[in-house]
Amino acid sequence: MNKHMIDVYSWPTPNGNKVHIMLEECGYRLGKDWLAHSIHIGQGEQFTPEFLTISPNNKIPALVDPVGPDGKPISLFESGAILLYLAAKTGKFLPKSDRAKFEVLQWLMFQMGGVGPMLGQNHHFRQYAPEKIPYAVDRYTNEAKRLYGVMDKQLALGKYIAGNSYSIADMAIYPWLRNWKNQGIDWADYPRLKDWFDMIDSRPAVVRGCAVLADLRKPLQDDKKAMETLFGKAQYEKR
Repeated sequence: MNKHMIDVYSWPTPNGNKVHIMLEECGYRLGKDWLAHSIHIGQGEQFTPEFLTISPNNKIPALVDPVGPDGKPISLFESGAILLYLAAKTGKFLPKSDRAKFEVLQWLMFQMGGVGPMLGQNHHFRQYAPEKIPYAVDRYTNEAKRLYGVMDKQLALGKYIAGNSYSIADMAIYPWLRNWKNQGIDWADYPRLKDWFDMIDSRPAVVRGCAVLADLRKPLQDDKKAMETLFGKAQYEKR
């Protein structure tokens, strides 16, 4: 076994998927170069003291690399930070020139600050909320459509989200769009984004990354305990 194997504590959600994809795209192979440790967020495993040590915000994913930048172990949480770390470690998927690098970084921040939080609220109020609140459903469905429109327009300028090179910005955004149907999206309204999505969707490393831990995930609506753990008082207890 590789003694320098990277440990990833994760679950098959968009934020987990983006890190799984990045590892595979960088040439790391599951079981050889990195291990995926399931953190079952529906059962509250994200609240254990062990996990909180490496992810104080009790969110997946988290990464532990036994060989950090100074040769010593490093642990990281926040999926965007992990993508940046892996890009720096491998020299891949983040341009070297300042101009191109910042063009990628702005779209990574667009995902972290916009696409993720807004589509997450879209999912919550459209799929999981115990009562359908029309105002909330309309608000987040409309915001999802706006964000899709921003990305569709951006893709008129290049093959990928941040220009003509595949980058961590593409890897960050793609997993959040996989659930487009439940977000109230009609792909016919976003033809450039649909072409981009299909292109990313067919990449072998993306397919492998999205398959990691996927067999463990079950529909939340069928699990009352998981719904309470994720959306009830357990989420807000002081730890």
